[in-house]
Amino acid sequence: MRIKFWGTRGSYPAPISSEDIRKKIIRALSLANGINFSDNISIEKFVDEKLPFSVTKFYGTNTSCVQIYESESDIIICDAGSGIRALGQEIVNKYKPGAIPAIHIFLSHLHWDHISGFPFFLPAYIPGTKINIYGFHPFIKEYLVKQQDPAFFPVPFDGLSADISFHTLEINSAFETAGIVIKGILQNHPGASYGYSFEKDGKKIVYSTDAEHNENMNNDDSPFVEFIRNADALIFDAQFVFLDEITDKKDWGHSSSVTGVELALRAGVKNLFLFHTEPTDDDKTLDEILQKTILYSSHHLTSDNLNILIAYDGLVFEV
Repeated sequence: MRIKFWGTRGSYPAPISSEDIRKKIIRALSLANGINFSDNISIEKFVDEKLPFSVTKFYGTNTSCVQIYESESDIIICDAGSGIRALGQEIVNKYKPGAIPAIHIFLSHLHWDHISGFPFFLPAYIPGTKINIYGFHPFIKEYLVKQQDPAFFPVPFDGLSADISFHTLEINSAFETAGIVIKGILQNHPGASYGYSFEKDGKKIVYSTDAEHNENMNNDDSPFVEFIRNADALIFDAQFVFLDEITDKKDWGHSSSVTGVELALRAGVKNLFLFHTEPTDDDKTLDEILQKTILYSSHHLTSDNLNILIAYDGLVFEV
């Protein structure tokens, strides 16, 4: 399986501003102070090898959308936040009309940052495209239709040309599509959110966003620890810093990188992706959070077995 992140921010999109770019230029020049560049090649080498990620790139702007799998016959997607617009553009550029693989979208829940991109998803406008939308909430179609009410959007849901079908999943039953076994878990979040695990050929990916983990996470029989057990990749809600998670923002339904490390190490997870990041945090702040999280993890005896990354729009990871 191949993970591609199309939207990684929480709550609302976080577009990069001219001031953000200005700060990056200032940091780059300060880090280059005193260096004599003989040609463009030496400049490019400095940019590629010496400047940190937060200076040369950015952690992304769009809300939740992750592509889990793609073949000639099937594409599997988690959530339809604003990131799904760019994914839809890539699909229509890559495949001819009538040859688009069946699209399977698994929704964690129906908060707007997880569905707001669907009206802009181009495959939904192409006749012959098969789109399956899955979730544990029984009213998914009702809310997607409401989102495209003429008061909010110019094209009503019934104006979409694709063949769109809805599937309500059962929490205690495994589901299979495209040769991938999919399971769900109920998560602590206002309005109820659900996490998903995807297993194929001995590999396991867990998508768990919009979830708060309380003191029960420390129980030996924690259902979530068992759900993520031995995952090759855990995509984990890390919107808050730990102090906010347990104080001012308790019961808001989100988690932190510290909690992600604790759970991942207990469950033997190989790769932890910090996801649904705070939209007001700039790239420098997120870089600092990543470094502090890695430092925190290093104090655990089993930390060498855990790779920690911050998910960003455009990141690709092979499992």
